[in-house]
Amino acid sequence: MMTSTFSALVARESDGKIELAQETVDHDFLPEGTVTIKVAYSSVNYKDALAITPKGGVVREYPIIPGIDIAGEVVESEHADFKAGDQVVAHGYDIGTARHGGYAEYARVPGEWVVRLDQLTARDAATIGTAGFTAAMSVEALLDRGITPDDGPILVTGASGGVGSTSVDLLAAAGFEVVASTGKTDAAELLTSLGAAKVIGRLPEDPDAKIRPLGKAEWAGAVDCVGGNTLAYVLSTVKYGGAVAASGLTGGAALPTTVLPFILRGVALLGIDSVQLGIERRRVLWERLEESLRPAHLDAIATEVPVRDVAKVLDQIRSGGTTGRFVVAVEGGF
Repeated sequence: MMTSTFSALVARESDGKIELAQETVDHDFLPEGTVTIKVAYSSVNYKDALAITPKGGVVREYPIIPGIDIAGEVVESEHADFKAGDQVVAHGYDIGTARHGGYAEYARVPGEWVVRLDQLTARDAATIGTAGFTAAMSVEALLDRGITPDDGPILVTGASGGVGSTSVDLLAAAGFEVVASTGKTDAAELLTSLGAAKVIGRLPEDPDAKIRPLGKAEWAGAVDCVGGNTLAYVLSTVKYGGAVAASGLTGGAALPTTVLPFILRGVALLGIDSVQLGIERRRVLWERLEESLRPAHLDAIATEVPVRDVAKVLDQIRSGGTTGRFVVAVEGGF
């Protein structure tokens, strides 16, 4: 049963600063939408950290309830595809950036953004969340390109993060030899447990080195979560006919490369965006994540944090100090 008021973490902007604080709000605070969800879990993503960063560039207008992932139970529905009691997940689109997100006891979204869960729990769905979904899109893109385990090793950059760690898990389960690249030496044990055959440091080893147009061909393909010089280096070292699924820019938005990997080695650069992906394709991939593509090591990747403490984790992820996935317990977490 819905309460008349509920708790939420609300980010407000004042004098160039953004403050995130717990507030008691009523349901009129929520935006219009056809599905109202009692939120059980959300998660922590880099975009959530940017939402409380001055000039972070992701939030259109404050106040905002951050949390780009929502997982929980439908309590009200005006949409024909959903009814009260359905377990659902919603992410992407404007959630947590232009409309209120998952760091609240309730959320309201258009039904066209919602995915029903049949086998995954709300906690598992939030653990996968945007990061895991992006990883699944990346792995599918490489498979659709025709890359197989027989073609050679697959590189994962930024491997200790949410997208990277889930990519390692999924690729290893698919039979690939996975080389995990990370700057966090303490993440090697986790990445090995997820199935990485080898764990190496950041690439390129010299961050200030000028990237050669073509380097030694090493990888059948790659999942790049970093961008910048790292992506340029990866492109220059992918084997003939290989592909790179790129989804990140923590290393910078500029790409200092040439056309040579593309026209001399036939390398494909596959852009991965989970935000605006159409709902039908989104639902199909979530079905796969519940079955054949389900990550094998969700519990190993996940660290649970109550929503009241999420600001500390957002500070950590902003400074690059996190490993794996942080799942946010909203129900009972205020």
